[in-house]
Amino acid sequence: MQAVFLDKGTFSEGIDLPAPTGISDYVTYNDTPKDTAVILERCKDADIIITNKVQINAEVISKLPKLKLIQLTATGMNNVDQDACDEHDVALFNVAGYAVKSVPEHTFMLMLNAMRAGIHYHQKVSDGTWQAKGDFCLLDIPLIDLEDKTLGIIGVGTIGKRVTEIARAFGMNVLWAEQQGRAPRNDNYTAFEDVLAQSDVLSLHCPLNAQTQHLINADTLAKMAKQPLIVNVARGGIVDSQALTNAINNEQIIGYASDVFEQEPIANNDPLLSLKNHPRVIFSPHNAWGSKSAQETLWQMLSKQVADFINTH
Repeated sequence: MQAVFLDKGTFSEGIDLPAPTGISDYVTYNDTPKDTAVILERCKDADIIITNKVQINAEVISKLPKLKLIQLTATGMNNVDQDACDEHDVALFNVAGYAVKSVPEHTFMLMLNAMRAGIHYHQKVSDGTWQAKGDFCLLDIPLIDLEDKTLGIIGVGTIGKRVTEIARAFGMNVLWAEQQGRAPRNDNYTAFEDVLAQSDVLSLHCPLNAQTQHLINADTLAKMAKQPLIVNVARGGIVDSQALTNAINNEQIIGYASDVFEQEPIANNDPLLSLKNHPRVIFSPHNAWGSKSAQETLWQMLSKQVADFINTH
Protein backbone atom coordinates (compact mmCIF):
# COMPACT_ATOMS: atom_id res chain seq x y z
CA MET A 1 0.00 0.00 0.00
CA GLN A 2 1.04 3.59 -0.58
CA ALA A 3 1.03 6.01 2.33
CA VAL A 4 1.48 9.77 2.07
CA PHE A 5 2.54 11.76 5.13
CA LEU A 6 1.42 15.33 4.43
CA ASP A 7 3.07 17.25 7.30
CA LYS A 8 6.06 15.37 8.66
CA GLY A 9 7.51 18.72 9.72
CA THR A 10 5.12 18.86 12.67
CA PHE A 11 7.51 16.44 14.37
CA SER A 12 10.86 17.54 15.77
CA GLU A 13 14.01 17.02 13.75
CA GLY A 14 15.78 13.86 14.82
CA ILE A 15 12.62 11.89 15.62
CA ASP A 16 12.74 8.63 13.67
CA LEU A 17 9.52 8.18 11.66
CA PRO A 18 9.93 4.96 9.65
CA ALA A 19 7.18 3.66 7.42
CA PRO A 20 4.79 1.37 9.30
CA THR A 21 5.00 -2.32 8.45
CA GLY A 22 3.03 -3.18 5.32
CA ILE A 23 3.59 0.10 3.51
CA SER A 24 5.48 -0.51 0.28
CA ASP A 25 5.48 3.07 -1.02
CA TYR A 26 6.04 5.82 1.56
CA VAL A 27 5.96 9.46 0.43
CA THR A 28 6.55 12.28 2.91
CA TYR A 29 6.18 16.06 2.73
CA ASN A 30 7.49 18.44 5.35
CA ASP A 31 4.28 20.48 5.07
CA THR A 32 1.29 20.80 2.77
CA PRO A 33 -0.52 24.05 1.98
CA LYS A 34 -4.23 24.57 2.58
CA ASP A 35 -4.97 24.02 -1.08
CA THR A 36 -7.38 21.30 -2.15
CA ALA A 37 -5.70 20.89 -5.55
CA VAL A 38 -2.29 20.34 -3.95
CA ILE A 39 -3.68 17.83 -1.43
CA LEU A 40 -5.44 15.91 -4.20
CA GLU A 41 -2.32 15.82 -6.37
CA ARG A 42 -0.17 14.55 -3.52
CA CYS A 43 -2.69 11.92 -2.44
CA LYS A 44 -4.10 10.74 -5.78
CA ASP A 45 -2.42 7.32 -5.53
CA ALA A 46 -2.55 6.97 -1.76
CA ASP A 47 -4.25 4.17 0.11
CA ILE A 48 -3.37 5.85 3.40
CA ILE A 49 -3.04 9.52 4.32
CA ILE A 50 -1.05 10.34 7.44
CA THR A 51 -1.47 13.88 8.72
CA ASN A 52 -1.45 16.00 11.82
CA LYS A 53 -3.30 19.23 11.02
CA VAL A 54 -3.93 19.32 7.24
CA GLN A 55 -7.63 19.89 6.59
CA ILE A 56 -9.12 16.88 4.81
CA ASN A 57 -12.56 17.99 3.66
CA ALA A 58 -15.43 16.18 1.94
CA GLU A 59 -14.27 17.21 -1.53
CA VAL A 60 -10.83 15.70 -0.98
CA ILE A 61 -12.25 12.46 0.37
CA SER A 62 -14.78 12.11 -2.46
CA LYS A 63 -12.10 12.54 -5.14
CA LEU A 64 -9.68 9.92 -3.81
CA PRO A 65 -11.23 6.55 -4.77
CA LYS A 66 -8.16 4.55 -3.65
CA LEU A 67 -8.17 6.04 -0.17
CA LYS A 68 -8.79 3.49 2.59
CA LEU A 69 -7.49 5.14 5.75
CA ILE A 70 -6.80 8.59 7.17
CA GLN A 71 -4.41 8.21 10.08
CA LEU A 72 -4.03 11.27 12.30
CA THR A 73 -0.86 11.92 14.27
CA ALA A 74 -2.95 13.57 16.97
CA THR A 75 -5.93 12.99 19.23
CA GLY A 76 -8.19 15.76 17.91
CA MET A 77 -10.16 14.81 14.79
CA ASN A 78 -11.84 18.12 13.96
CA ASN A 79 -9.66 18.72 10.86
CA VAL A 80 -11.22 15.77 8.98
CA ASP A 81 -14.79 15.51 7.65
CA GLN A 82 -15.90 12.41 9.54
CA ASP A 83 -19.26 12.19 7.77
CA ALA A 84 -17.50 12.06 4.40
CA CYS A 85 -15.25 9.29 5.71
CA ASP A 86 -18.31 7.27 6.66
CA GLU A 87 -20.00 7.96 3.32
CA HIS A 88 -16.98 6.80 1.30
CA ASP A 89 -15.99 3.91 3.56
CA VAL A 90 -12.71 5.52 4.62
CA ALA A 91 -11.42 4.54 8.05
CA LEU A 92 -10.36 7.39 10.34
CA PHE A 93 -7.93 6.74 13.19
CA ASN A 94 -6.46 9.08 15.75
CA VAL A 95 -3.81 8.44 18.40
CA ALA A 96 -4.69 8.95 22.04
CA GLY A 97 -2.77 8.61 25.27
CA TYR A 98 0.72 9.35 23.90
CA ALA A 99 1.10 12.69 25.70
CA VAL A 100 -0.05 11.72 29.19
CA LYS A 101 3.25 13.03 30.57
CA SER A 102 3.97 15.87 28.17
CA VAL A 103 0.65 17.76 28.23
CA PRO A 104 0.07 17.71 32.01
CA GLU A 105 3.65 18.84 32.66
CA HIS A 106 3.24 21.63 30.10
CA THR A 107 -0.02 22.58 31.79
CA PHE A 108 1.82 23.23 35.03
CA MET A 109 4.66 25.01 33.28
CA LEU A 110 2.10 27.49 31.94
CA MET A 111 0.19 27.65 35.21
CA LEU A 112 3.22 28.29 37.38
CA ASN A 113 4.66 30.87 34.99
CA ALA A 114 1.41 32.81 35.05
CA MET A 115 0.77 32.54 38.78
CA ARG A 116 4.34 33.57 39.61
CA ALA A 117 4.76 36.04 36.72
CA GLY A 118 7.74 34.08 35.46
CA ILE A 119 8.15 35.76 32.07
CA HIS A 120 7.74 39.20 33.65
CA TYR A 121 10.49 38.57 36.18
CA HIS A 122 12.83 37.00 33.62
CA GLN A 123 12.54 40.18 31.58
CA LYS A 124 13.20 42.38 34.64
CA VAL A 125 16.43 40.50 35.30
CA SER A 126 17.61 40.48 31.69
CA ASP A 127 16.68 44.07 30.75
CA GLY A 128 18.45 45.72 33.68
CA THR A 129 15.37 46.75 35.67
CA TRP A 130 16.38 44.76 38.75
CA GLN A 131 19.95 46.05 38.67
CA ALA A 132 18.77 49.64 38.28
CA LYS A 133 16.45 49.32 41.27
CA GLY A 134 19.28 48.04 43.43
CA ASP A 135 17.28 46.03 45.97
CA PHE A 136 18.19 42.40 46.73
CA CYS A 137 14.81 41.23 45.34
CA LEU A 138 12.08 42.53 43.07
CA LEU A 139 8.41 41.91 43.90
CA ASP A 140 6.34 44.34 41.84
CA ILE A 141 3.86 41.60 40.79
CA PRO A 142 2.48 39.32 43.55
CA LEU A 143 3.57 35.69 43.52
CA ILE A 144 0.58 33.36 43.91
CA ASP A 145 0.99 29.89 45.44
CA LEU A 146 -0.93 26.91 44.09
CA GLU A 147 -1.36 25.25 47.47
CA ASP A 148 -4.91 25.58 48.85
CA LYS A 149 -6.19 27.03 45.56
CA THR A 150 -9.12 25.43 43.73
CA LEU A 151 -8.43 24.04 40.27
CA GLY A 152 -11.43 23.51 38.01
CA ILE A 153 -10.90 20.99 35.22
CA ILE A 154 -13.08 21.02 32.12
CA GLY A 155 -12.51 17.77 30.25
CA VAL A 156 -11.75 14.81 32.49
CA GLY A 157 -10.07 12.31 30.21
CA THR A 158 -6.63 10.77 30.63
CA ILE A 159 -4.94 14.17 30.55
CA GLY A 160 -7.41 15.79 32.94
CA LYS A 161 -6.99 12.96 35.42
CA ARG A 162 -3.19 13.24 35.34
CA VAL A 163 -3.48 17.01 35.87
CA THR A 164 -5.66 16.18 38.87
CA GLU A 165 -2.92 13.98 40.36
CA ILE A 166 -0.26 16.65 39.95
CA ALA A 167 -2.53 19.38 41.29
CA ARG A 168 -3.24 17.39 44.43
CA ALA A 169 0.51 16.93 44.92
CA PHE A 170 0.72 20.74 44.97
CA GLY A 171 -1.98 20.79 47.63
CA MET A 172 -4.73 22.09 45.35
CA ASN A 173 -8.42 21.32 45.70
CA VAL A 174 -9.67 19.88 42.39
CA LEU A 175 -13.18 20.13 40.92
CA TRP A 176 -14.21 18.16 37.84
CA ALA A 177 -16.75 20.10 35.78
CA GLU A 178 -19.79 18.30 34.46
CA GLN A 179 -20.77 19.18 30.90
CA GLN A 180 -22.57 22.49 30.60
CA GLY A 181 -26.31 22.19 31.15
CA ARG A 182 -26.19 18.72 32.73
CA ALA A 183 -26.57 17.58 36.29
CA PRO A 184 -23.42 16.00 37.79
CA ARG A 185 -23.24 12.34 36.79
CA ASN A 186 -21.89 11.29 40.20
CA ASP A 187 -20.22 12.68 43.32
CA ASN A 188 -16.89 13.07 41.50
CA TYR A 189 -18.30 15.84 39.32
CA THR A 190 -19.49 19.36 40.08
CA ALA A 191 -22.04 21.40 38.13
CA PHE A 192 -20.37 23.41 35.35
CA GLU A 193 -21.44 26.83 36.63
CA ASP A 194 -20.38 25.97 40.19
CA VAL A 195 -16.91 25.14 38.92
CA LEU A 196 -16.76 28.50 37.13
CA ALA A 197 -17.72 30.28 40.33
CA GLN A 198 -15.40 28.39 42.70
CA SER A 199 -12.16 28.04 40.71
CA ASP A 200 -8.96 30.00 41.27
CA VAL A 201 -7.52 28.31 38.20
CA LEU A 202 -9.54 26.85 35.32
CA SER A 203 -7.77 24.28 33.10
CA LEU A 204 -9.24 23.26 29.74
CA HIS A 205 -8.76 19.70 28.45
CA CYS A 206 -11.94 19.06 26.45
CA PRO A 207 -12.25 18.39 22.70
CA LEU A 208 -13.42 21.06 20.29
CA ASN A 209 -16.90 20.32 18.95
CA ALA A 210 -20.25 22.04 18.48
CA GLN A 211 -20.90 21.99 22.23
CA THR A 212 -17.51 23.40 23.25
CA GLN A 213 -16.98 26.01 20.51
CA HIS A 214 -16.45 29.29 22.41
CA LEU A 215 -17.41 27.56 25.65
CA ILE A 216 -15.39 30.27 27.37
CA ASN A 217 -17.24 33.40 26.27
CA ALA A 218 -18.53 36.66 27.70
CA ASP A 219 -21.37 34.90 29.55
CA THR A 220 -19.27 32.14 31.13
CA LEU A 221 -16.45 34.55 31.96
CA ALA A 222 -18.93 36.71 33.87
CA LYS A 223 -19.70 33.73 36.13
CA MET A 224 -16.09 33.35 37.27
CA ALA A 225 -16.45 34.90 40.71
CA LYS A 226 -12.84 34.42 41.88
CA GLN A 227 -11.08 36.10 38.93
CA PRO A 228 -9.26 32.90 37.96
CA LEU A 229 -6.30 32.17 35.76
CA ILE A 230 -7.42 30.22 32.66
CA VAL A 231 -5.08 27.60 31.18
CA ASN A 232 -5.83 26.25 27.71
CA VAL A 233 -3.99 23.21 26.36
CA ALA A 234 -7.09 21.90 24.56
CA ARG A 235 -8.08 23.80 21.39
CA GLY A 236 -8.06 27.51 20.62
CA GLY A 237 -11.68 27.54 19.47
CA ILE A 238 -12.90 26.64 22.95
CA VAL A 239 -12.12 30.22 23.96
CA ASP A 240 -13.61 33.37 22.43
CA SER A 241 -10.39 35.36 22.02
CA GLN A 242 -12.02 38.78 22.08
CA ALA A 243 -14.14 38.00 25.13
CA LEU A 244 -11.08 36.61 26.91
CA THR A 245 -9.04 39.69 26.07
CA ASN A 246 -11.82 41.93 27.35
CA ALA A 247 -12.06 39.91 30.55
CA ILE A 248 -8.38 40.40 31.33
CA ASN A 249 -8.51 44.09 30.51
CA ASN A 250 -11.59 44.44 32.73
CA GLU A 251 -9.93 42.37 35.51
CA GLN A 252 -12.63 39.70 35.42
CA ILE A 253 -9.82 37.14 35.32
CA ILE A 254 -6.18 37.55 36.35
CA GLY A 255 -4.50 35.92 33.37
CA TYR A 256 -4.42 33.49 30.48
CA ALA A 257 -1.88 30.76 29.75
CA SER A 258 -2.43 29.09 26.39
CA ASP A 259 -0.77 26.61 24.05
CA VAL A 260 -3.53 26.80 21.42
CA PHE A 261 -5.24 29.45 19.31
CA GLU A 262 -8.21 29.79 16.98
CA GLN A 263 -5.86 30.09 14.01
CA GLU A 264 -2.46 28.41 14.05
CA PRO A 265 0.06 29.91 13.72
CA ILE A 266 -1.70 32.67 15.63
CA ALA A 267 -3.16 35.39 13.38
CA ASN A 268 -1.43 38.76 13.48
CA ASN A 269 -4.75 40.39 14.32
CA ASP A 270 -5.69 37.98 17.12
CA PRO A 271 -6.73 40.18 20.06
CA LEU A 272 -4.81 37.92 22.42
CA LEU A 273 -1.55 39.35 21.09
CA SER A 274 -2.47 42.68 22.67
CA LEU A 275 -1.89 40.93 26.01
CA LYS A 276 1.65 39.77 25.24
CA ASN A 277 3.24 42.04 27.86
CA HIS A 278 0.75 41.22 30.60
CA PRO A 279 2.62 39.68 33.57
CA ARG A 280 0.15 36.80 33.88
CA VAL A 281 -0.15 35.95 30.19
CA ILE A 282 2.05 33.28 28.64
CA PHE A 283 1.76 31.66 25.22
CA SER A 284 3.40 28.60 23.67
CA PRO A 285 3.14 27.53 20.00
CA HIS A 286 0.92 24.43 20.26
CA ASN A 287 3.76 22.22 21.44
CA ALA A 288 2.44 20.94 24.78
CA TRP A 289 2.05 17.48 23.23
CA GLY A 290 5.54 17.34 21.81
CA SER A 291 8.13 16.13 24.29
CA LYS A 292 10.67 13.82 22.68
CA SER A 293 9.31 10.78 24.48
CA ALA A 294 5.72 11.69 23.57
CA GLN A 295 6.59 11.97 19.87
CA GLU A 296 8.35 8.61 19.92
CA THR A 297 5.44 6.98 21.74
CA LEU A 298 2.97 8.50 19.29
CA TRP A 299 4.78 7.06 16.27
CA GLN A 300 5.00 3.61 17.86
CA MET A 301 1.26 3.62 18.53
CA LEU A 302 0.46 4.98 15.07
CA SER A 303 2.69 2.41 13.34
CA LYS A 304 0.95 -0.46 15.10
CA GLN A 305 -2.49 0.89 14.18
CA VAL A 306 -1.55 1.26 10.52
CA ALA A 307 0.12 -2.16 10.38
CA ASP A 308 -2.92 -3.81 11.97
CA PHE A 309 -5.20 -2.04 9.48
CA ILE A 310 -3.13 -3.25 6.54
CA ASN A 311 -3.14 -6.80 7.86
CA THR A 312 -6.93 -6.85 7.86
CA HIS A 313 -7.46 -5.16 4.49
